[in-house]
Amino acid sequence: MEFNRQISNVEPSKSVTLLTKTKELQKIDPEILNLTGGEPDFPTPKAICDTVVAELAAGHTHYSDSRGDAQLRARIARKLQEENHAPFQPENILITPGAKYAVYLTIRALINPGDEAIWLTPGWVSYPSIVEASGGIPVAVHLKYEENYRITAEALEAAVSDKTKLLIINYPNNPTGQILTEADIQALTVFLRKHPNIYVLSDEIYEKIVYDQKQIISLASIPEFFDRVVIVNGFSKCSAMTGWRLGYLACNTAMYQVVLKLFQHSISCTSGFLQRGALTAMDCVEKTEQMRQAYEKRKNLLVKGIHEIPGVELLTPAGAFYAWVKFDTDMDSETLCNDLLDKAKIAGVPGIAYGEEDCVCIRFSFAASEDVLRTMLERLKTYQTTHNDL
Repeated sequence: MEFNRQISNVEPSKSVTLLTKTKELQKIDPEILNLTGGEPDFPTPKAICDTVVAELAAGHTHYSDSRGDAQLRARIARKLQEENHAPFQPENILITPGAKYAVYLTIRALINPGDEAIWLTPGWVSYPSIVEASGGIPVAVHLKYEENYRITAEALEAAVSDKTKLLIINYPNNPTGQILTEADIQALTVFLRKHPNIYVLSDEIYEKIVYDQKQIISLASIPEFFDRVVIVNGFSKCSAMTGWRLGYLACNTAMYQVVLKLFQHSISCTSGFLQRGALTAMDCVEKTEQMRQAYEKRKNLLVKGIHEIPGVELLTPAGAFYAWVKFDTDMDSETLCNDLLDKAKIAGVPGIAYGEEDCVCIRFSFAASEDVLRTMLERLKTYQTTHNDL
């Protein structure tokens, strides 16, 4: 039996595969530190759970509006207008079962077979795979570690062609933790002005997790690009709701009709009672800030600790909850990950999974307790001084 070639040729998600593998290994050896996953270690705030329990008790368990709960869409539109300065209306918002599905819908709606989509590396593992599964061609722009992964118009120009339909950006970035700077915005502005037919998928799932009083900039806030930007966001990271699978996208009216048709034929609707929980989540500002402060404290712990370990360096994250650690070693990142797991019982994700080919990096999640992170630092220091010929 020959299956769909576009999907069959896609590689499994390395981050999901490693997370599953490490959880299985932890059952055998509980001392393994699992720092592979992009999942908050906090419980979902009680107010959110209470809302859903009440919805279930009231019998709100049937089909919901395929576009999403009307109150939730209105609340998201208001948030985008007030916080992101992006004038989307409720009719531009689609509620999806997870932000990943919003990414999928966006790419499927824009990419025809043979079209190209530019993505920036290091970048989230699923972008190129979804492009390939849609019949498109992912084109990587390899940003440089030594330049703090800053975007340049020249790098974008080197990747563009007459087949380019989409530019995918993700800030705060998974895996590096970098955010868009004014210089990045300027480079993107120059590029997008020169190529007026290219859409932008702006994945902003980590926007609430930012450090050192940094400010987040959304391309959708720039009037001349507003109609070409699709914002993807959700509740998994900022509200500790990964298992709830709740996300959304915001796009122009013409594109909305396309993504809505695919959504109706593939999912029908997102769970209505869960959406009421998301509505509550948008007002849990204090809880969201408490989690952000905890991540910032952990970030500072890692920055200080890794600075004291020979042969490694950390690109200080400005957002998200990942430590992007560069190693001075002759091993490639995949071999190094396996060696760390075997000898130090530390599990991370190799940089090659995110398209980093120029240096040896590993992504470690610091969505873990401070005790776990201190243990990780101790083991990493021992590994570097004992096993890495330093």
